[in-house]
Amino acid sequence: MSSTIIRATLIGSVSIFLWGTLALLTRLTDGRIPPFQMMAMTFALAFLLMSLNWWRQGHLGLRHLRQPKLAWFLGVGGYFGYHFCYFLAMTKAPAVSVSLIAYLWPLLIVLFASLLPGESLLKRHLLGAVLALYGCWLLIGQGNDGFNPQYLSGYLLALGCAFIWSGYSVLSRLVKQVSTDAAGWFCGATALLALLCHGLWETTVWPASAIQWFGVIGLGLGPVGIAFFTWDYGIKHGNLQLLGVLAYSAPLISALLLVLTGLATADITLLLACLAIVAGSLIAGWQHKPKNKLTTRLSER
Repeated sequence: MSSTIIRATLIGSVSIFLWGTLALLTRLTDGRIPPFQMMAMTFALAFLLMSLNWWRQGHLGLRHLRQPKLAWFLGVGGYFGYHFCYFLAMTKAPAVSVSLIAYLWPLLIVLFASLLPGESLLKRHLLGAVLALYGCWLLIGQGNDGFNPQYLSGYLLALGCAFIWSGYSVLSRLVKQVSTDAAGWFCGATALLALLCHGLWETTVWPASAIQWFGVIGLGLGPVGIAFFTWDYGIKHGNLQLLGVLAYSAPLISALLLVLTGLATADITLLLACLAIVAGSLIAGWQHKPKNKLTTRLSER
């Protein structure tokens, strides 16, 4: 693995850590803000964050507006499409079931990435992904009562989430020449679409305290802002299959942060999930070192 790929993979893994803070920051908002309003606010903050980067570079970002139609479709479709299906699924099925199904996207990334030119599906990728998936399901699936046919529409929407995000992540390789700066415009378009949905279906509820505002701003700058930009760079230039497996550590980071802040308690399930996710990541990321020339010559004698 080249140093460029390693660097891009490390940058992409920043997103996974930031997504791990999602549960804690969401707790700080007290769950009072309607989902599409929250989506509009946080993606608007992400757009402002990238705007500051453009200003630092000495321009307004207009040079990044002209992008291939596929890039716009993937960017806006991935950001808005995933969240739209997720929020809608939450209204039609239990939250635990929706989370379980939607979080199939890392495994789908591992599978779909093997279809890209120059890529292949190795046994260690699949084994690591399945083991990490098991650990993730241990965490998210606590208290799950199983599947119920009456929630089928919600299950299908959650499955749509998994395919949308994995499809966006893998197909972005086809537009890897598009700068990550363009993702700022995708966030801006997503914020406008979310604002439209909010106006149609929700009543505005503003944060009522400084802590709630901190949660909203934290979400906009971290799990929505920086995370989407680093993910864009990672999936375009890094080890996509390894990033897919590492993505299963996000729920583990969430659980650990909640335990450290006293909002949750540690138990045997958390320990088993930790072992499964770490083991899966190590298996998927393991690189077999080829024999050096001297060793090869000695073995041939």
